[in-house]
Amino acid sequence: MGIQWKGIMPAVTTKFTDADELDLKMFEVNIRAQMEAGVHGIVLGGTLGEASTLVDEEKRTLTRTAVDLVKGQVPIFINIAEQTTKAAIQAAHKAEEDGAGGLMMLPPMRYTSSDRETVEFYKAVATNTSLPIMVYNNPVDYKVKITMEMFDQLLKYDNIEAVKESTRDTTNITRIKNYFGDRLKIMTGVDTIALESLLIGADGWVAGLVCAFPAETVAIYELQKVGRIKEALEIYRWFMPLLELDIVPRLVQNIKLAEVATGIGSENVRAPRLPIMGDERKHVLKVIDDCLKNRPILPDYKNL
Repeated sequence: MGIQWKGIMPAVTTKFTDADELDLKMFEVNIRAQMEAGVHGIVLGGTLGEASTLVDEEKRTLTRTAVDLVKGQVPIFINIAEQTTKAAIQAAHKAEEDGAGGLMMLPPMRYTSSDRETVEFYKAVATNTSLPIMVYNNPVDYKVKITMEMFDQLLKYDNIEAVKESTRDTTNITRIKNYFGDRLKIMTGVDTIALESLLIGADGWVAGLVCAFPAETVAIYELQKVGRIKEALEIYRWFMPLLELDIVPRLVQNIKLAEVATGIGSENVRAPRLPIMGDERKHVLKVIDDCLKNRPILPDYKNL
């Protein structure tokens, strides 16, 4: 059965103990909360998952644990963020062995690759795995932009199926639709423009604040899907101060604080990240507290 590129796919945080080891108990708490809310997939080891700080065996442990927890109800994706083509291919092989249903894949790390180098990087992985691939297009943070011309080359490979669209330019969604129709599925990747992206053609949302607020995130998707735009918009407007915590450099620390507030996470991050302090911390906690005081009552979004 192929991947259904739709709905809400949390880019989950990686949970750590006070001893800086994987906290699989809290990881399970969060995954179960996501499943209960009705998410459509789980993405591991992305930016929010502190991928750059994880060793190989930790990524594999997270993949295997998540696969075991969801028991085939939704696909598990592991992010590939590697410096070399060889390492990216090896990561894809390990993901397949560990039961992942698909890959989210960034261009080469550290080295700013040219258009040709970027295309060859993706092609090399695509031809060395049977797993479906979602291209992570985030030139704002990772300095490499996947253009329509590059996608035209990449889509010759059947298992390159989707894009996590994080250019922060909503016109890119229409551009992709005009070029490729439904051949390239679009998962919006920026929380603060998610609803508008869905309304103009994105198939789903790889979300951040869903880590702390899964039900509200899924409700927005399900409501807009059936045309109940006003209700979706009301939740989205309430959500916006929280969503803005996802588009700043310390998004990981911010979202982990939100997870603590909703009881499905811990604040622990891995160095060089450190917990936020001082006025920055006070601001984030105030945003979270203000939103919790006005948390909306959700409709029965699972039965629309």
